[in-house]
Amino acid sequence: MSSKGGGTALTRRNYRLASDTDKPRATGIVNEKLLSDYLHHVFPSTKPGPALASLRKPLGFQDLASHLERLLSEGEAVEDSRDQPVEGRLGPQPVVLDHTSGFEGLLFVDDDLLGVIGHSNFSSIRATTCVYKGKWAYEVLISSQGLMQIGWCTLNCRFNQEEGVGDTPDSYAYDGNRVRKWNVTTTNYGKSWAAGDIVSCLIDLEEGTITFCLNGQSLGTAFTNIKMGPGIAYFPAISLSFKESVAFNFGSRPLRYPSPLSSLYSEELPGYLPLQNPPTADLMKAHKLLGYVKNVLSTAIDTQEERLLEKDCAVWRLHGEPTVLIALAHIFNHFAPLMCKVYLVEDVLMNFLLGILEGGGSVDEHPLIQQLLDLFWLLMEDYEVNECLKQLMMSLLRAYRFSPIIPDLGFQIHYLRLTTAILRHEKSRKYLLSNMLTFDVLRSVVFFYIKTPLRVKEAGLEELIPTTWWPTHFDKEGKDEREPKDESADERLRRRAYERGCQRLKKRIEVVEELQVQILRLLLNNKDKSTGEASRYIFLNKFRKFLQENASNRGHPTALCPPEYMVCFLHRLITAVRACWDEGTRKSPGSLSSEEGYTPPQLFYNGKVDYFDLQRLGGLLSHLKKTLKDDLASKANIIIDPAEIQATSMDDLDEDEESGAAQRPFGAAAMGGALARPSWLSSPTLGRANRFLSTAAVSLMTPRRPLTQPEKVKVRTLAVEQRTEDDIEGSHGNDGLLLGRPLEEPDQPFADKSLLEIVDGIVMMYNLSVHQQLGKMVVVSDDVHEYAVALKDTEEKIARCPARRADILEELQKSQKVFAEKLNHLSRRLAWINATIYSKEKMLDVYWLLCVCIRTIEHADNTGSLFAFAPEFYLNVAMNAYSALKNYFSSTNGMEELPGYEETLTQLAAILSKHFADPRIVGTDIKDSLMQALASYVCYPQSLKAVERIPEEQRVAMMRNLLAPYEQRPWAQTNWILVRLWRGCGFGYRYTRLPHLLKTKPEDANLPSLQRDLSVASFQKPCPSLLLQRHMAALLSLDKDMAASFLNSVLNQLNWAFSEFIGMIQEIQQAAERPERNFVDTRQLKVCATCFDLSVSLLRVLEMTVTLVPEIFLDWSRPSAELLLRRLAQLLNQVLNRVTAEKNLFDRVVNLRLPGLESVDHYPILVAVTGILVRILVDGDRQGTSRAASVLLSDPCFQLHSIQHLLGEGGDSSSSAAPLSSAARPVVGSLGSSVTPPIPSAPGAAGSSERKHFSLHAYTDYISEEEKQKVELMLAFLTEESQQAAASTAPTSEEDLCPICYAHSISAIFKPCSHKSCKACINQHLMNNKDCFFCKATITGVEDYSKPASS
Repeated sequence: MSSKGGGTALTRRNYRLASDTDKPRATGIVNEKLLSDYLHHVFPSTKPGPALASLRKPLGFQDLASHLERLLSEGEAVEDSRDQPVEGRLGPQPVVLDHTSGFEGLLFVDDDLLGVIGHSNFSSIRATTCVYKGKWAYEVLISSQGLMQIGWCTLNCRFNQEEGVGDTPDSYAYDGNRVRKWNVTTTNYGKSWAAGDIVSCLIDLEEGTITFCLNGQSLGTAFTNIKMGPGIAYFPAISLSFKESVAFNFGSRPLRYPSPLSSLYSEELPGYLPLQNPPTADLMKAHKLLGYVKNVLSTAIDTQEERLLEKDCAVWRLHGEPTVLIALAHIFNHFAPLMCKVYLVEDVLMNFLLGILEGGGSVDEHPLIQQLLDLFWLLMEDYEVNECLKQLMMSLLRAYRFSPIIPDLGFQIHYLRLTTAILRHEKSRKYLLSNMLTFDVLRSVVFFYIKTPLRVKEAGLEELIPTTWWPTHFDKEGKDEREPKDESADERLRRRAYERGCQRLKKRIEVVEELQVQILRLLLNNKDKSTGEASRYIFLNKFRKFLQENASNRGHPTALCPPEYMVCFLHRLITAVRACWDEGTRKSPGSLSSEEGYTPPQLFYNGKVDYFDLQRLGGLLSHLKKTLKDDLASKANIIIDPAEIQATSMDDLDEDEESGAAQRPFGAAAMGGALARPSWLSSPTLGRANRFLSTAAVSLMTPRRPLTQPEKVKVRTLAVEQRTEDDIEGSHGNDGLLLGRPLEEPDQPFADKSLLEIVDGIVMMYNLSVHQQLGKMVVVSDDVHEYAVALKDTEEKIARCPARRADILEELQKSQKVFAEKLNHLSRRLAWINATIYSKEKMLDVYWLLCVCIRTIEHADNTGSLFAFAPEFYLNVAMNAYSALKNYFSSTNGMEELPGYEETLTQLAAILSKHFADPRIVGTDIKDSLMQALASYVCYPQSLKAVERIPEEQRVAMMRNLLAPYEQRPWAQTNWILVRLWRGCGFGYRYTRLPHLLKTKPEDANLPSLQRDLSVASFQKPCPSLLLQRHMAALLSLDKDMAASFLNSVLNQLNWAFSEFIGMIQEIQQAAERPERNFVDTRQLKVCATCFDLSVSLLRVLEMTVTLVPEIFLDWSRPSAELLLRRLAQLLNQVLNRVTAEKNLFDRVVNLRLPGLESVDHYPILVAVTGILVRILVDGDRQGTSRAASVLLSDPCFQLHSIQHLLGEGGDSSSSAAPLSSAARPVVGSLGSSVTPPIPSAPGAAGSSERKHFSLHAYTDYISEEEKQKVELMLAFLTEESQQAAASTAPTSEEDLCPICYAHSISAIFKPCSHKSCKACINQHLMNNKDCFFCKATITGVEDYSKPASS
């Protein structure tokens, strides 16, 4: 389209309304003189002429077109000369990325050939234009802050997947990720960049230098004496790693920091030109025409006084005066085509509209923008308005996203105010919603993001928060004390000054957030139905597509919204939705408020809402529709529409995928010259994919008999784009989204049903990436803590440093300065993060989301079998939201202050306790997550009390599920839960961390959220539950069969875990003893440590059982009691012998202190065994202790010195619990996944031959005096019993020994085959097998056997 509007093939409205023949009528009520004065005033000539109006040539509408053409052509010849080719540049205009031949690796290039995303290890691409003379510049908009090298290269440079721009002799690059410059070799240069920064690349081919700028600030000359001369020309180029993305600006848009016009560049860098010529002629015309528009807006015609009046542009209204409209029509005849060009929209129109709002005040106080938009729609063709609005919004997006952070956030506020003003215009809003605001990574979600500054000084945080503060008081375990009692007056003043600075920052950020919420409130408007579909329903469909792209395209960087954007979008959306919800509630008294909001369960199965291919609690949707079709009919009055069987076939689905890919361009892929992205990146149409699933389910069903109840409703899954307002809100007896309400679900009135689907989408958003991002941002708080601890430690060392060691003091003071500077930076950055991510308001948003999920799960649970239709992500969000509140927000805001917090905890406890073993839930991942969440829940006093507050029936059911046999299910987490319920009651089991691990830090930073919760929870103070212990005791005491099967499974798993552990440490020891340098796989070390931890936890569960229900082992009237006791004694002896033997394998491996085996030590396993032995040998009645001693002593593996070892009696110096000296610590090898065992110390070295025995007496902080006395009593008792047994035992012939174990005398005979063994062997065998050992006959009975007396 030409700038004059005459070169387009599309027809335009002709606004030249008057001619010579109808001259008198054209003026209307304005006389010719007044009209001439008005037109001369609006369209003044720049050439010298008569100044008096009486001497000017009269001007009318019939002459206006030629007059305007003449005015616009003035100076055109001069301007045209600037558009001639410039010496020093080769290549086509416009300048774009060379996607046909100038790339290496796999890249995704946007449709405009200016944006690029890396999709392989290290991809490179250059531009289509090169320069060989002069001074040139281009800009790169950084979309992600990862590994990239940006700069210049020659045509001779050859790149590959390992070498990119800057890695070859004739290429030069800046890398803000590693803060370096590259030209074959690399050195430090510049500053670190962040997403949202702009890098300017400047090359001076007169002086032979290359310079880079970051956000307009010069980083200094990077390279000098670059290669120049004949045949040498430089292309803009970039190399970037996987998923990194940028956008180039070679001059197709105004440079953000144009060096010839801006003072932001230093004075030594003048005269750099953009690689692409600016449209100077069109730019001049656009500015002239805009000036004429301003003249119209500021001029009023007084027809009575016949004079022109000056007025304020801000109060101008489009009243329909013919004179004004005809003048504007002539202007727009030239202005409209120019406003379709991105450069002119950004440089002329956007700046003009921003100027209107510069006066401050609310957006409502500036109605001129609404009037101008009305004028656009009136005087421009629809395609022109559409293109103009699209370019205007994209310019606003770029300007907002890449604006630097300043203290008052002025840039962000400025652009958001204009965006709000534009979206207030109903017709423009609906167009933008329908055609542009499609919620992808580079579009409207950007408006709701507030980026976090990496460079605190440039963001002005030093002025905003002049005083910094960080924790300086820590407890013994290095944790912050929330309210230090000994805080000094200076510390208190610093903390309060810091808090005031944080409040100032928060208030400024809240201004931006409020504008963002206003934008969403406009998009959620459901009252603007006069011009078609309401904005909310357009938004809803776009929002659902946005969710689908992010849910189904995980791993494809072209469609994924960055998680940091998603966090901000989620919070603004919650605020806007709750405001709309409560507004509707006020208009409809009796309807549910947002505070009580939830997602009704019928949304999960009535086909009104598309959940894509997301997993349901009961499995795939197709499977559920097949297996639960009768329940759907009987409970929800829903049957699947049989017409769907013929509606879609596989061929239709394929065609739909192709058409979907064709209709929705994703951009160009730099692969083999193809401009379109591969079809496999395009998402299939939502409805067809989901409809196919339901059709597949229906096609498998047997024909249904006719239903007798006429009120049953046929449903079919609707595609998002097929839905109408009636499908969502309902009308005339149609329930809309609430179709298919089950009988158990109350008939709850909702004011706006459409908001239910948005709430459902918010829950899905949190599950997709928000929770993960919340966990990542906690790193800054952790860094502050670590540096604060390091600074405090350094200050203590300085205080202790002797005056004579000035060298040490100097190094310590340097460290102190570094730590203090880092803390100053981090504390200000943390203030920003706390205000934008972890504020009280954001905490309340997540808490509201948690309550929504809990209520939704409760309502869905009430539907019985239909609960299986609920998506898994509701349970995931409930667990993760609680985890976030506890671990991420609680450091700045106390959870106890949340409204109804205890009741919410109890509700969540009820959900976890019920559903971790719910047969309606089939997914293994969600089952594991529920188990992990419950395990974490019972670790904290508050949440454990919540579990104790749930109804007794649910508590007992939970304990029954926990006590199910450990076979054929993930039992480790179950066992861990039981251990946590016992911790604090067991023998020497009151510790928070093991004695030898007090000064180590848990490595949990990279674990998933729930696993990290468990890692943190394992270091909480013991909080046993006596109530749940009583439930466990009652269940095991009353249900003898369950008790026997549970304990048998525990003993089986203990035997397996400890055997595996011993086998692994044998391999580790063998590797350590080899003379050559060996590496032990760290995975093997972790598995070994896990087996040890499992063994300890299983022993603790046995201790718990023996303590609570000793009769299970000692009351031999119970079935299997004797067998269980014998098996227990056998395993305890095995553990004791392996751990306490002199110079044994366990000792040697423990003393190696390998990374990964930190938890393997004498203390945890020996005190667990001791606890069991004390309970059965000391705390029981006489008959029980006698039986226990008899069984223990009769076991052939029993050795009394193993018991003596517990108190440090007997043995030599080889066994020890003391740590090694630093000289004997392991060395981490060059292989990251391997560990080299240390070289043993010399015999005389400290920590080797002088080690002390393990002894419970050494752990005075962990073992009470009473417990030590019990161990001494046990040792005396066993010593006496063993002496008596040795004296009374007669020698047994080999023929009388059990042929299976050769440890006990024959005491049982099998029926009917009459083979014999001891009772222990046959009882253990019969638990798993009914066949005879010897003849394989089925055993029908076992009788006691005693050897007949010899004759």
